[in-house]
Amino acid sequence: MKALLVAATVLALVVSPSAAFASKMTTANAEIVNAAGDMVGKAVFEQTPTGVLIFVEARDLPPGPHGIHLHAVGSCTPDFTAAAGHINPGKVAHGLRHPDGPDNGDLPNLYVAADGTVRAEFFTTRVSVSGRARRRRPALLDENGSAI
Repeated sequence: MKALLVAATVLALVVSPSAAFASKMTTANAEIVNAAGDMVGKAVFEQTPTGVLIFVEARDLPPGPHGIHLHAVGSCTPDFTAAAGHINPGKVAHGLRHPDGPDNGDLPNLYVAADGTVRAEFFTTRVSVSGRARRRRPALLDENGSAI
Protein backbone atom coordinates (compact mmCIF):
# COMPACT_ATOMS: atom_id res chain seq x y z
CA MET A 1 0.00 0.00 0.00
CA LYS A 2 2.85 2.40 0.77
CA ALA A 3 4.14 2.01 -2.80
CA LEU A 4 0.71 3.00 -4.10
CA LEU A 5 0.71 6.20 -2.02
CA VAL A 6 4.18 7.10 -3.28
CA ALA A 7 3.00 6.70 -6.87
CA ALA A 8 0.19 9.17 -6.35
CA THR A 9 2.79 11.76 -5.46
CA VAL A 10 5.48 10.79 -7.94
CA LEU A 11 3.29 10.28 -10.99
CA ALA A 12 1.15 13.38 -10.82
CA LEU A 13 0.87 15.29 -14.07
CA VAL A 14 -1.47 17.72 -15.65
CA VAL A 15 -3.52 17.17 -18.78
CA SER A 16 -5.20 20.56 -19.08
CA PRO A 17 -7.09 22.10 -21.97
CA SER A 18 -4.92 24.59 -23.83
CA ALA A 19 -4.08 25.92 -27.23
CA ALA A 20 -1.64 23.03 -27.58
CA PHE A 21 -4.58 20.65 -27.86
CA ALA A 22 -6.88 21.62 -30.68
CA SER A 23 -10.41 20.32 -30.20
CA LYS A 24 -10.22 18.08 -33.27
CA MET A 25 -6.99 16.37 -32.23
CA THR A 26 -7.14 12.81 -31.01
CA THR A 27 -3.99 12.90 -28.88
CA ALA A 28 -2.83 14.81 -25.82
CA ASN A 29 0.62 14.99 -24.25
CA ALA A 30 1.59 15.61 -20.65
CA GLU A 31 4.75 15.91 -18.60
CA ILE A 32 5.19 13.76 -15.52
CA VAL A 33 6.69 15.69 -12.62
CA ASN A 34 7.80 14.51 -9.20
CA ALA A 35 7.07 16.12 -5.83
CA ALA A 36 10.13 18.38 -6.25
CA GLY A 37 8.74 19.71 -9.53
CA ASP A 38 11.32 17.94 -11.71
CA MET A 39 10.15 16.51 -15.01
CA VAL A 40 10.72 12.75 -14.84
CA GLY A 41 8.75 11.56 -17.84
CA LYS A 42 5.85 11.96 -20.19
CA ALA A 43 2.46 10.50 -20.99
CA VAL A 44 0.65 10.39 -24.32
CA PHE A 45 -3.10 9.87 -24.58
CA GLU A 46 -4.39 8.66 -27.95
CA GLN A 47 -8.10 8.46 -28.74
CA THR A 48 -9.22 5.30 -30.54
CA PRO A 49 -12.72 4.40 -31.73
CA THR A 50 -13.37 2.41 -28.54
CA GLY A 51 -11.28 4.11 -25.85
CA VAL A 52 -7.96 5.73 -25.01
CA LEU A 53 -4.44 4.32 -25.32
CA ILE A 54 -2.13 5.73 -22.65
CA PHE A 55 1.65 5.54 -23.08
CA VAL A 56 3.78 6.31 -20.02
CA GLU A 57 7.56 6.68 -19.96
CA ALA A 58 9.41 7.86 -16.84
CA ARG A 59 12.69 7.64 -14.93
CA ASP A 60 14.01 8.23 -11.40
CA LEU A 61 11.03 6.52 -9.75
CA PRO A 62 11.07 4.11 -6.78
CA PRO A 63 11.22 0.51 -8.09
CA GLY A 64 8.22 -1.78 -7.74
CA PRO A 65 4.46 -1.64 -8.24
CA HIS A 66 2.64 1.69 -8.14
CA GLY A 67 -0.98 2.64 -8.49
CA ILE A 68 -1.77 4.97 -11.37
CA HIS A 69 -5.11 6.70 -11.84
CA LEU A 70 -6.85 9.43 -13.81
CA HIS A 71 -7.89 12.31 -11.53
CA ALA A 72 -10.76 14.73 -12.05
CA VAL A 73 -8.85 18.05 -11.96
CA GLY A 74 -5.83 19.03 -14.06
CA SER A 75 -3.93 20.72 -11.25
CA CYS A 76 -1.28 19.12 -9.08
CA THR A 77 -0.25 22.11 -6.96
CA PRO A 78 0.79 22.67 -4.29
CA ASP A 79 1.15 19.08 -3.09
CA PHE A 80 -0.81 17.12 -5.70
CA THR A 81 -4.04 17.25 -3.66
CA ALA A 82 -5.57 19.77 -6.09
CA ALA A 83 -6.05 16.93 -8.59
CA ALA A 84 -9.05 15.84 -6.48
CA GLY A 85 -10.42 12.31 -6.64
CA HIS A 86 -10.59 9.95 -9.57
CA ILE A 87 -12.70 10.71 -12.61
CA ASN A 88 -15.88 9.07 -11.35
CA PRO A 89 -19.14 10.70 -12.50
CA GLY A 90 -21.10 7.53 -11.69
CA LYS A 91 -19.80 7.41 -8.10
CA VAL A 92 -18.89 3.72 -8.42
CA ALA A 93 -16.43 1.85 -6.21
CA HIS A 94 -12.66 2.21 -6.67
CA GLY A 95 -10.62 -0.72 -7.92
CA LEU A 96 -10.33 -2.73 -11.12
CA ARG A 97 -11.20 -5.90 -9.18
CA HIS A 98 -13.90 -4.40 -6.97
CA PRO A 99 -17.26 -6.12 -7.64
CA ASP A 100 -18.97 -2.71 -7.87
CA GLY A 101 -16.12 -0.99 -9.74
CA PRO A 102 -14.08 0.14 -11.45
CA ASP A 103 -14.40 3.90 -11.52
CA ASN A 104 -13.51 5.82 -14.71
CA GLY A 105 -10.08 6.77 -13.35
CA ASP A 106 -8.89 3.27 -12.45
CA LEU A 107 -5.94 1.87 -14.41
CA PRO A 108 -3.81 -1.26 -13.92
CA ASN A 109 -0.75 -0.95 -11.67
CA LEU A 110 2.49 0.43 -13.07
CA TYR A 111 5.67 -1.63 -12.49
CA VAL A 112 8.91 0.35 -12.22
CA ALA A 113 12.18 -1.51 -12.97
CA ALA A 114 15.06 -1.74 -10.49
CA ASP A 115 16.83 1.12 -12.31
CA GLY A 116 13.87 3.46 -11.69
CA THR A 117 12.57 3.47 -15.26
CA VAL A 118 9.19 2.51 -16.62
CA ARG A 119 7.62 2.20 -20.04
CA ALA A 120 4.00 1.16 -20.01
CA GLU A 121 0.96 1.12 -22.23
CA PHE A 122 -2.60 1.08 -20.91
CA PHE A 123 -5.98 0.99 -22.61
CA THR A 124 -9.21 2.19 -21.08
CA THR A 125 -12.74 2.34 -22.41
CA ARG A 126 -13.92 4.48 -19.49
CA VAL A 127 -12.70 7.93 -20.69
CA SER A 128 -12.20 9.91 -23.89
CA VAL A 129 -9.49 12.45 -24.76
CA SER A 130 -11.97 15.17 -25.68
CA GLY A 131 -15.68 15.22 -26.21
CA ARG A 132 -18.01 12.95 -24.33
CA ALA A 133 -19.30 9.61 -25.49
CA ARG A 134 -22.14 9.25 -23.01
CA ARG A 135 -21.71 9.67 -19.27
CA ARG A 136 -19.51 6.60 -18.97
CA ARG A 137 -16.68 8.14 -21.07
CA PRO A 138 -15.95 11.60 -19.64
CA ALA A 139 -13.34 13.74 -21.39
CA LEU A 140 -9.82 14.18 -20.01
CA LEU A 141 -9.70 17.60 -21.66
CA ASP A 142 -12.87 18.96 -20.08
CA GLU A 143 -13.18 22.47 -18.62
CA ASN A 144 -10.83 21.75 -15.70
CA GLY A 145 -8.56 19.15 -17.31
CA SER A 146 -7.40 15.91 -15.67
CA ALA A 147 -4.33 14.56 -13.90
CA ILE A 148 -2.64 11.17 -13.77
